[in-house]
Amino acid sequence: MFSLAGTGAQPSAFRLSSPMNLASNPAQRQSLSGVRLRKHADYQQAYAAARKRQSPSMSWFLAPQPISVEPSPSAPRVGLTVGKVIGKAHERNRIKRRMREVLRRHIGLLPAGADLIFHPRRIVLTMEFAKLEDEIVRILEQAAEAHRVAKQSAAGPIARPGIG
Repeated sequence: MFSLAGTGAQPSAFRLSSPMNLASNPAQRQSLSGVRLRKHADYQQAYAAARKRQSPSMSWFLAPQPISVEPSPSAPRVGLTVGKVIGKAHERNRIKRRMREVLRRHIGLLPAGADLIFHPRRIVLTMEFAKLEDEIVRILEQAAEAHRVAKQSAAGPIARPGIG
């Protein structure tokens, strides 16, 4: 019988699945936990200030964040809502898992200082993952551009020296 007790060595299977190894490389695993909308009131505020937009497989809402956002006002926030009309619980959960994975992979594209809410359609359940990823990346790029334009227009006209 082979024993590793006292040697400090671990079998390779234990080393690969250790949570410490995943945490040692922060670029390897990012999380959405700090950027997710969680409270009903946050969703309601975002819907009240948002503009609804459409894509082939989902609707999405983009709203500027209110001044009193907890973590920091410039941190982006994202929410997912999948209604019961989409299907049974296991189907809705699968849609949310797929979308969260895409968002986790592209967390850097979220527009800072904005709340973004996704409403997927049933087609998301059967879409190829690569197509879903392409569409969400396209939405994130559109949202970032729309948020940038909205911030510029809210700042007002640019003062030009020498023109009176």
